[in-house]
Amino acid sequence: MPSICASRPDPHFLRLVFAGTTAFAERSLAALIDAGHGIALVLTQPDRPAGRGLRPAASPVKRLALARGLELFQPETLKSPDAAARVAAARPQALVVAAYGLILPQEVLDCAPLGSFNVHASLLPRWRGAAPIQRALLAGDMETGVSIMRMDAGLDSGPVLAQRPVPITDEDDAASLQQRLAALGAEMLVAALAEIQAGRASAQAQPSEGVTYARKVEKAETVLDWSRPAAELARAVRAFRPAPGATTTLEGEALKIWRARAVEGRGAAGELLAARDDALLIACGEGALEVSELQRSGGRRLNAAEFQRGRRLAPGTRFGARQD
Repeated sequence: MPSICASRPDPHFLRLVFAGTTAFAERSLAALIDAGHGIALVLTQPDRPAGRGLRPAASPVKRLALARGLELFQPETLKSPDAAARVAAARPQALVVAAYGLILPQEVLDCAPLGSFNVHASLLPRWRGAAPIQRALLAGDMETGVSIMRMDAGLDSGPVLAQRPVPITDEDDAASLQQRLAALGAEMLVAALAEIQAGRASAQAQPSEGVTYARKVEKAETVLDWSRPAAELARAVRAFRPAPGATTTLEGEALKIWRARAVEGRGAAGELLAARDDALLIACGEGALEVSELQRSGGRRLNAAEFQRGRRLAPGTRFGARQD
C-alpha cells in the first residue's frame, strides 16, 4: 500500500522517489521523512545473504521503509522498461539517491522534473564510485566530506550543489567515518532540497583535475601483504573495519585483524617479533604492526591476551606464510 506521505498535498514539501541501501542511506531517508517530504516510492537492493547462516537479510533502508509504511521496490536492475515504468508511475518531483549500489539509467533519471540528486561520501571529484570511505582511509587522506550532486549519465560526474569537508582522525575506521558522514549528508540533503524547491540552487561543474575512482573493495585486497609498510597495513585494518575485515593466516589458519597500529620494528615480513600480553608485534616491509585484537575463523573477536591464552606464540612464528 502506498505511504500516506506519498499523497501529501502541501506545496512546501516535495514528492520524492528515494533510492538507497546501506546505513548511510538510511540516515538520509529518515531525515527526508522527518522534514515532511512525501516519499512516493523507496528503491533498495534485493535482500542479500548475511550472517553465519547466510540467510537473506533486509537492508537498513528496507527496514526503515517498512517501519514507516512506505512503498518498496527491490529490482535486481533498473535497466528494464518495467523498472523505469514503476519509477515513473510514482510521479516524483525529484529523485534522491544515497549509497544505492545499482546504476540508474538515463530513462530513470529523467522521471523527475526537478532532477535527480545524489548524496556522495567524498569531496568530488576525489573518490567517485562505490567505496569512497574505504578508499579515503586506505590512501591516508587527511580529510573527506560529503557532496550533494545533480546526477547525470556519468559515474558521480554531475555538477555539485553543496560540499562540506570532514577531517579524518588517526582513530577513524570505516564505521566511525560513515556515521559522521551519514549525519552530515542527511543534514545537507534536506538543506539542498529546500534550495532546489525555492529555485535558489546553483550547481557547479566538477573540476577536471583531481579525479580519482573508488572502486568496490575486492576480497583479495583484504589480505594483508606483510611486505608492505606497517603504516599502510594499519590503514587497511581501519578501512576494512567493521566489514569485511583485514585478513591473514597463521600456520594455515585464517585470521582477521581488527585493531592494530604501526610502530617501529625490523624483521622478515610477517615474522612475529614479540608476543606481549597487550599486543603481537609483527614485522612488515617497513616498520611493524602492533596487533591488539584479532579473530580466528568461526570464533569471536579476542584481545591479544585472550588470543594467546588459547594459543601461545613464540617469536619467529610467521604470519601469512604459505604452508607446504
